[in-house]
Amino acid sequence: MTDNLFEAQYNVTKKTKIKKFYESNKILIFSSVFSLIILFGVYSFYLHSKEKKRILLSQNYIQAKIYLENNKKNKAKNLLEDIIFANDPSYSTLSLFLILSQKLVTDQKEVSKLFEHVLMNNKFEKEVKNLLIYKKAIFNSNFLEESALIEDLKPVLSEKSIWRPHALLLLGDYFASKKQYIKAKEFYKRIFLIKNLQRDLYEQARSQLSLIAND
Repeated sequence: MTDNLFEAQYNVTKKTKIKKFYESNKILIFSSVFSLIILFGVYSFYLHSKEKKRILLSQNYIQAKIYLENNKKNKAKNLLEDIIFANDPSYSTLSLFLILSQKLVTDQKEVSKLFEHVLMNNKFEKEVKNLLIYKKAIFNSNFLEESALIEDLKPVLSEKSIWRPHALLLLGDYFASKKQYIKAKEFYKRIFLIKNLQRDLYEQARSQLSLIAND
């Protein structure tokens, strides 16, 4: 009987405290709930807008490829540049690579600006970014002085980058093309020190060393 009275009293006290808390803080509670509703609405709108943007970019990328198939290169170039400046890590990168592979832009300064825009305005995983840096270096290798090229490739020349052997091969080829064979050999030989090196990269470096020896 006593236990039941204590339990009843506890329930009454509990309900009273809840009621008093609500009455004292109802404005704060209402504001908090309202803020959560607004935040949820904004976040949902953001996700919806982001998805719509990616669908549109996908459609535009496909349309650009259709233009290329129909030899409408200027229309393809303009549409692909629009995609690049939309700042989407996937479609901006794909569009840049398509512009390069189809030689829609050949001016070195213009291509460099496109690379810089993609690199500066998108967030990439480390090795995806390194791939972009390497691709940029390939294009610029015919125009840059050796110090500038090596500086550009610094992130890729890191011991941990999977693109390091490709960068070393590029630098070897760069110096070989300028008949600076001692420097070229240095970069080719560094490739052989890399563990788990792809066979084709090993063969390319070995072949280039043989050509230098016979020159």
